[in-house]
Amino acid sequence: MPKFSIIIPVFNRPDEVDELLQSLVEQSYRDFEVIIVEDGSSQPCKEVVDRFAPTLPTPYYIIENSGPAGARNFGLTKAQGEYIIFFDSDCLIPKDYFKAVEEGLKQTQADAFGGPDRAHANFTPVQKAINYSMTSFFTTGGIRGGKEKMDKFYPRSFNMGIRREVINALGGFSKMRFGEDIDLSIRIVKGGYKSCLFSEAWVYHKRRTDFRKFFKQVTNSGIARINLYKKYPDSLKLVHLLPSVFTVGTGLCLFAILTGIIYGALNQSGIINIDFPAGPILVALGLIPLLLFSLIIFIDASIRNRSLKIGFLSIGASFIQLVGYGGGFLKAWWKRCVKHEDEFEAFKGNFYK
Repeated sequence: MPKFSIIIPVFNRPDEVDELLQSLVEQSYRDFEVIIVEDGSSQPCKEVVDRFAPTLPTPYYIIENSGPAGARNFGLTKAQGEYIIFFDSDCLIPKDYFKAVEEGLKQTQADAFGGPDRAHANFTPVQKAINYSMTSFFTTGGIRGGKEKMDKFYPRSFNMGIRREVINALGGFSKMRFGEDIDLSIRIVKGGYKSCLFSEAWVYHKRRTDFRKFFKQVTNSGIARINLYKKYPDSLKLVHLLPSVFTVGTGLCLFAILTGIIYGALNQSGIINIDFPAGPILVALGLIPLLLFSLIIFIDASIRNRSLKIGFLSIGASFIQLVGYGGGFLKAWWKRCVKHEDEFEAFKGNFYK
């Protein structure tokens, strides 16, 4: 019986599975099994899995599309390990990952654990910019969890480990279409189990490959936060509100800029005639906060990535991350908390297939 069972749900990502399995072949620790669950893909990865069979035997299952939660729960029924580890298919695992997990378990005796993510040197500039926006303090990414709150860490499914008896006792993942990993983490903590951040057990996480897909992802994350609030009212923290405040603030800044431009044009054309520079003042009031935030992101991202190009792209990624999440949050708040719509009826168009 292996110590770890790795469960990987897959939907139309054979190339990424290839890279992920290659990273697992190169592990310095090998007391694990790998289970691939093909979640109704039209581009299956069976040929990829078969190619690794001589060096990494990997049970491969095909199920009807049920979303990541359903695929993970199916994999759980096939797992034999003492601990279950979930990776997303777009992750790469550094060779000493399991050594770090072993050390973390030895020190903490954790029931559940997770680690951070990083950008690989081979990631595209857009992927590195997205990674920056999801991990930076300036976009709230850097203040979710932390070493000082080891007993309150909420792991995410791209890098999540759980003692098998614990996840079985909790009934696996819920039927939520997104946010299901946070839901499980909340149940772990509420159940009195010990959940810890293993800061050295990090993975390379590609996330989305372009800004359009990234926007959809973070919008769904904002929606999920309200759905989680409806289930667990005490789960909503101040940090979860910040993207919405940013979104509203950005909207007000753009409104001020547009109003100032219109006012100035009308004043210059003589339609209105007020001897006061309201137009330039409104434009400045709207533009300065946006430029200041952009400058902070550009400098910090450029230094962290040693690239001006990534610094520039990180401005766009940061606005997308905050406005996408904030917009999804506000939309869900209106539909779920004001109009009292059901979760699936309100957002069935957002569900991943």
